[in-house]
Amino acid sequence: MAQDDLPSVFELTPLNPNFNQNPHALLDRLRNECPVHRDEAAGTFVLTRYADVRGTLSDTTMWRDPARAEEAAILPRRLLDPPPPGLEVHEGSDSSILLSDDPDHARIRNPLQMALYKRVAKCRPLVAKVVDEILDRINGNQFDVMDTFAVPVPIDVIARILGVDDTMLVEFRDWSEGVILSLNPFRTPEQTEKFIASANALNAYFHELMMERRKNPKDDLISDMMVLQAEGAPLTDGELQNNLQGLLVGGNLTTTDLIGNGVWLFLTNPAELAKLKADPGLINSAVEEILRYESPVDITGRIASRDMDVGGCPIKQTQSLFMSLRGANRDPETFPNPHKFDIARKDAPHVAFGGGAHLCIGSPLARLEAQVALPAFFARFPNLHLADPEALPQWRSLPFFRGLQRLDVRA
Repeated sequence: MAQDDLPSVFELTPLNPNFNQNPHALLDRLRNECPVHRDEAAGTFVLTRYADVRGTLSDTTMWRDPARAEEAAILPRRLLDPPPPGLEVHEGSDSSILLSDDPDHARIRNPLQMALYKRVAKCRPLVAKVVDEILDRINGNQFDVMDTFAVPVPIDVIARILGVDDTMLVEFRDWSEGVILSLNPFRTPEQTEKFIASANALNAYFHELMMERRKNPKDDLISDMMVLQAEGAPLTDGELQNNLQGLLVGGNLTTTDLIGNGVWLFLTNPAELAKLKADPGLINSAVEEILRYESPVDITGRIASRDMDVGGCPIKQTQSLFMSLRGANRDPETFPNPHKFDIARKDAPHVAFGGGAHLCIGSPLARLEAQVALPAFFARFPNLHLADPEALPQWRSLPFFRGLQRLDVRA
């Protein structure tokens, strides 16, 4: 079949109703017929085979900065568009570790990662406390899991880790949800206005918090970063502000979807939930299977740093590659019976968090939150079921992400 008969990048987003409800019908076809597919309209290759995706992600010589892509790489270069009017631009605004290469990537990421991972290593009691507080707030026998549980857990956890004052939690939650709108390239004017106001407010708050912690350090991540700066860590306040906001945008949304997708998968696969209840020690492998089976992120990108061959297809230096994490995680060559949800699966590691130098910096925290939140949720609501078992799941239409708009349940 000709490549122009295969799905485009646009058709591989939840804006396509068919992909929204059943992405693997298209991804399986693409992997079978053309696992390294060139989409000329988007100006990128699309990779769907696990071996190609994992190999490309693991290659630390590949570039991430969209400015290094060829002019024909239309979709990746959209990331270079100027910020919307009204969004305050400051020193460090263009320093995101998500879109930078070494040496700047390592210079900014390494101290932030070191401080964050030290916090995560000792914050299980904090996560458990936040989860219990949020469960205590759920009232009634019918509720939306996303609104009442999956959304607030990661926001409140990162707020406590950062050192957000309890009196600011309401505003911080509102700003955190507002900046997530930046991920939607098709947002309405009202949503853009909300995003700009939230981003500006968060930047101002982070600046204020950093100034305060520099004078009066406390037991939180912001204080840790101020200490590292004082000890010579070569990153500026603006770079730190920008990447803390990036941590919120990427981490909160994807962890919300990890928790929400997990609840939905267990409710629609009751035998797996029974297996987990019978053996709580399966929770770690259960979280990994949720990440594989219903990955919160659809794709990630790289720019070829040299002429190369991927899966038998020649790639030229500066050409763009999109890796379908979702497609790779259901590749039958790597995962036998890939469309079966099996929390005791012991196959190759999934690629839900990407890989290589750009492996998701928040992955240890996301895993921990899901490992704590899911058992606590089902222990609190042991007889939970879907409010309408016959209804189709309400997946969000946010491009390149996979999560539920709402999940109505009865206790």
